[in-house]
Amino acid sequence: MANKLRILIVDDHQLVIQGILCSLKDVGDFDVVATNTCDDAFQLIKTHQNTNPFHLLFTDLSFDNTTEETNLDGGEELIKAIRNNEFDIKIAVITGHTETNRVYNVISNLNPNAYLLKSKCDATEIGFAVQKMLANDYYYTHEIHQKIMRRNIVQIQMDDVAVQILKALPNYPKISNLEGVITKADDTPIKLRSIETKLCNLRADLNAKNNTDLVLKAKELGIID
Repeated sequence: MANKLRILIVDDHQLVIQGILCSLKDVGDFDVVATNTCDDAFQLIKTHQNTNPFHLLFTDLSFDNTTEETNLDGGEELIKAIRNNEFDIKIAVITGHTETNRVYNVISNLNPNAYLLKSKCDATEIGFAVQKMLANDYYYTHEIHQKIMRRNIVQIQMDDVAVQILKALPNYPKISNLEGVITKADDTPIKLRSIETKLCNLRADLNAKNNTDLVLKAKELGIID
């Protein structure tokens, strides 16, 4: 058993754990352990680190079974604890969270080796993710990859003026009212025509139908709060 690849699954829903277990059985002959709390997962990783370490971790991000005694109340906290202790284990996030801002923050700040979506994950994709992680590579499911690419492109295109406009839009129903509110770096007011042009470009960049839709998409992307 010690020669097998050891995989740890942590999720608070038994059906999800069962689904991942079934998929892993179709992929290969692994030594798989499952638990439903991040505290237990961390303790298992720590306890076996020097004797029979886990090689891969599959974890959700959100857990509904936390209590006042819980130390690690979610997948992000678990990943941080693993990183802080420099445990040698590849980490795959397998979750239902697709919000662009959360996805971007998890990948940017925690650098998981894989990001999979529960609703679209099967044995083939899990197998591909395992293969990539063992090769010291990264795997993000297609939808997540597209979101990150889009977020990066939009971020590059954003400047201070664009952010000012996006933040001000909900407070000014008429675009003409933005004149004198939006300024350059030297506090020089930007003319209405330039604001309208910028807005037009922002709607095109974010594929927004109108200014209301533009603000919603900017929030979803995490550009504004």
